[in-house]
Amino acid sequence: MRLNLKQEELIKELFNKVKEKYPEIEYKNLEVNPDDPEHILINVNADIDEEREIELRFYSAGLEADIHSDYGYRFSIMPENPNAVYA
Repeated sequence: MRLNLKQEELIKELFNKVKEKYPEIEYKNLEVNPDDPEHILINVNADIDEEREIELRFYSAGLEADIHSDYGYRFSIMPENPNAVYA
């Protein structure tokens, strides 16, 4: 995946804004959405409960929508709890 300087700047800015509000998150990696090569997923580890994850997703969605509206780039913060236990 090749990013231009503006994309790199926006990804860092988005991640830092979300991390400021949710300091529990840790950057994991970037990946291209398999369904849309123009959509970049920012994978993060987030050792948080489900309610806090929903809040994080809602908060980041607003920031992501602003970036898409202002610059035309689509990014999504994708939290994953490495300690979650699924039944």
